[in-house]
Amino acid sequence: MPVFTSDFTPTFLFKSGHFNTIYRSVFTKEHCNYQRKRITTWDKDFIDLDFSLIGSKTLVLLIHGLEGSSNSKYIVSTTKHLNTKGLDTVCFNLRGCSGEDNLLLGTYHSGKTEDVDFVVKHLLDHYDYENIILIGFSLGGNLTLKYIGEQSENISSKIKGGITVSVPIDIASGEYELEKLKNKLYLERFLKSMKIKILEKAAKFPEFHVDKDLLAKATRFKHLENLYTVPVFGFESPEDYWEKASAKPYLSKIKIPTLLINSKDDTFLSDKCFPFEEANNSKNFFFETTNYGGHCGFISSFYNSKNNWLELRIERFIKQNIQIHLL
Repeated sequence: MPVFTSDFTPTFLFKSGHFNTIYRSVFTKEHCNYQRKRITTWDKDFIDLDFSLIGSKTLVLLIHGLEGSSNSKYIVSTTKHLNTKGLDTVCFNLRGCSGEDNLLLGTYHSGKTEDVDFVVKHLLDHYDYENIILIGFSLGGNLTLKYIGEQSENISSKIKGGITVSVPIDIASGEYELEKLKNKLYLERFLKSMKIKILEKAAKFPEFHVDKDLLAKATRFKHLENLYTVPVFGFESPEDYWEKASAKPYLSKIKIPTLLINSKDDTFLSDKCFPFEEANNSKNFFFETTNYGGHCGFISSFYNSKNNWLELRIERFIKQNIQIHLL
């Protein structure tokens, strides 16, 4: 029954889910000097991988969330911490998220695990690592869990485990939750970024006809999915996309040590994103829920020395459950 009771106890201000969510992304100042490697995909596009190498035999593949990148603060802080513990890292910038638009009309979505599979196979074929660990945040966590589950019978023996944070594993209910009034500012920020990208795609690909009036009026993810995700990626409807892209149905298939950490005060997540039953019935899928932490936050206090609970939790799972030696 691998369900963990969390030891995360932040100071007063950081017991606010909104404050914890905003603090990491807005007020933390960490940066990372990556080595970028651009790889060409099977469909004549490109993916940018950002490496931070120290000469390890273990590589951690990091996957960011919606409209994030290798510069997202949770990616940077995890990268730097894992480097200090003797692990190499590489961030998979999802298509269109590396600072340069990708070449094709299609970018990414919550369930596009064919890109994850391509990147993993590239790393296995071109690098001599003994171990690879996958870590995903939010949308990237959904990709990670779905990939590990759907590839359970064929996954390479070098893929030793996964860790995911703040994951809307049930996309339909997660979108409904994010569209509530309490999340208005977050939703507007996401929609603004996504609308700009859709307009840029429409300008580059005249054959892609998007109703710009409907796009401008869009106030829900479902509106953008009808205009872009469904026609571009071949789904029948937003509901078809939600069902096929969600990681939750794949959790029972996971066969390597894999952790999901979700906070009860994460305003992006619905009750359906807390898979106690799936973890209780699994030997390999671990679930930990915290009372506090927000969305990809998990900051304890204003003092830097106490701000790394999440990084330490990731480190502990790697050592104790995935059983890889760290410095």
